[in-house]
Amino acid sequence: MGQRELLGVTPLADRTAIENGLADAAEAIEYLRAASNPQPAGRGAAIKPRFDLGADPGPLVARLRIQGATLEATEIFELARLLDLASEARSVVLSARERYPRLAAHAAAIADLRELARDLRGKILPDGTLADDASVMLARLRRDSDRQRRQIEESLARFLRTHHEDGTLQEDFVTIRNDRFVVPIVTGRERRVDGVIHGSSGSGATVFVEPLETIELNNELVRLHEEELREVHRLLREFTTRLREHAAEIAASVAALSRLELLFGKGEFAAEFRCSVPRLSPEGSRKIVLRGARHPLLEDILRGQRKTVVPVSLELNASQSTLLISGPNTGGKTVALKTIGLLALMTHAGLPTPAEEAEFPLFDEVLADIGDHQSLAESLSSFSSHIVAVRSMLERATGDSLVLLDELGRATDPEEGGALGVTVLETFRARGAFTLASTHLMAMKVYGASTSGVLNGSMGFDEATLQPTYVLRLGAPGKSAGLDIASRLGLDPALIETARGRMAASDRDVARFLSELHQRLGRLEAERAEIAARSQALALREQGLEQTWERKYIAKIREVEERAADLSMQFERRAQETIEELSQKARTKIAKTRREFQEQVASLSPAPAQAAAVPLKLEEGAQVRLKGIRQPATVRRLLDSGEVEVEAGYLKMRVPAADVEEVIPKVATAARAPSVTFRQGPEFAASVREINLIGHRAEEACERVDKFLDTAALAQAEHVRIVHGHGMGILRKAIAELLERNPHVAKFYAARPEEGGTGATIVELK
Repeated sequence: MGQRELLGVTPLADRTAIENGLADAAEAIEYLRAASNPQPAGRGAAIKPRFDLGADPGPLVARLRIQGATLEATEIFELARLLDLASEARSVVLSARERYPRLAAHAAAIADLRELARDLRGKILPDGTLADDASVMLARLRRDSDRQRRQIEESLARFLRTHHEDGTLQEDFVTIRNDRFVVPIVTGRERRVDGVIHGSSGSGATVFVEPLETIELNNELVRLHEEELREVHRLLREFTTRLREHAAEIAASVAALSRLELLFGKGEFAAEFRCSVPRLSPEGSRKIVLRGARHPLLEDILRGQRKTVVPVSLELNASQSTLLISGPNTGGKTVALKTIGLLALMTHAGLPTPAEEAEFPLFDEVLADIGDHQSLAESLSSFSSHIVAVRSMLERATGDSLVLLDELGRATDPEEGGALGVTVLETFRARGAFTLASTHLMAMKVYGASTSGVLNGSMGFDEATLQPTYVLRLGAPGKSAGLDIASRLGLDPALIETARGRMAASDRDVARFLSELHQRLGRLEAERAEIAARSQALALREQGLEQTWERKYIAKIREVEERAADLSMQFERRAQETIEELSQKARTKIAKTRREFQEQVASLSPAPAQAAAVPLKLEEGAQVRLKGIRQPATVRRLLDSGEVEVEAGYLKMRVPAADVEEVIPKVATAARAPSVTFRQGPEFAASVREINLIGHRAEEACERVDKFLDTAALAQAEHVRIVHGHGMGILRKAIAELLERNPHVAKFYAARPEEGGTGATIVELK
């Protein structure tokens, strides 16, 4: 599906459509980056959807729209698989909608057909046969067929045992001819067997006979088989009808899934070729900016040779919109032009570009004259074909065009070609078009050096090795180095020297001047690099000083905080000691006051001289008051030693019977219905210990786990097991997010291998 979608990708002229395409690609790149570096489970987790659909399902969807057409079992299986993958992709991308809203918008266009997918799931096997449980009738027919087949085999087995020794059988086995079970009989002896002949072997030595006793059994098996075929056909019609009811939704889902596959394909391309997302410059600030740009085809070729591409970097704007590139043959001028043109078209097609940074204005056309279009059939020479192309470009170019001209003014007299090339460049510059041209002509190099708005550039050349460096250097023209390259390619040195002698003095002076100019530029760039390195070193030193002062400041703050904490602890300790001292004095004074009060009360109370002593009736379970203890106590045992074992609150003690001051009488209470009722809570049963969520959707599973944890907490369970399976990990992540915020959960972790491993989670409850 993604390949079909890719075939429709083309450069656009609509700014909004281009920016939307680039924004979609940027989200896909970020999504795949997050998916390759997974974070802990939570909201917005990125999981790459699967697109392993095999063949394009478009023709199947088209057939589905034809009324009366019945799809084959394998076709229904593929569509059911498509529905599963579409539902999975929809769920996966929508789960991260907060971080990736543009991708989520595409995923939302996938219809929610999970119910239909669930109904079809498992009904058809991958080999195209219907599963036994596809319908009750099909399961019964296949059981009956198996039973009938066993009866036939048993009957034929008896036949084989009967004729095992009489020489009638060719071999001792049962085979099938014309959908009927037969036995191999030696040719010429078939009359010994009552039955129907169903043909012979290729050699003619064997005749296949259906014994008379199995004819009816075979007839019944054929009847069952025909009924099974009718039931299979009925089920296929039913499945096709159900799919046809959702044909429009399936078609929309296929389209949305295709768009998603293309977007993730852009993301994978960006990762493989280290691409960035380009941008369109504003209308009022039109410019071309390239940093580290590479031609993807060249990079792919060199990668196989374990080589790297030398990138191209440049910057043009409205006031300096023309670039003239000169330099040695085979130095990379044409590749630079192709790289710039291709990346401009990729930007307008909404594709990521293999560059560290890329910015282009909105172009109406990219016009290029690259290569030799000589044609014998059209009587076009190299120069004439070149002029025809330039004429067409002059007719079509506007101020919003990108013009690429390779070897402008070539294939004719250098002086005339140079004059023509300058005129053509000046025309494009006057129209405001961004123009990039390569040349060897001196007239054009002088034009570039002397004209405002035109920038000269040169491809690097190593004078020591006589090898091109393929580095584009802006600011000065380059020399062609034709004689140097001819020398490197093995031309006779004597011929090279003769050619140098024939060069005009002015040409030699210009070549020497350009050589010196490039040497000065090289030294200047070296000095700039040294200054940049020193600036970076100073910045690092300044940063180091800032970090040192920051560390000292933090250390000082920490010291002050520690001293303040120490003083606070000392104050709290002294305050606590003072409070304890005051409390002790208060308790002592209160006890003294209480004793004085009790003594005064005792002195005022009349002595019970005449009162007869009433013996206390002590018995187990009685409530009593003890001397010096305010809380009533309960008698547990009466000991032979005269002591009493009592329980007061959490204390158990033995006291003399004389310490019992009073036996508290029991208060009779009227019989009435209890005001407090008790209901037995959940038992600690197997249903509280474990829950199985395999096959459930994430929302439904989370709701069941929430109720399950409440029940387990009421049952005072210490730990439980949640079985969620492996799958894509969606269910496991959703449950982990729920467990993190559930108030009953102390901690959770993956089960041990013997308990299910990562397919189950153990939860310890508070």
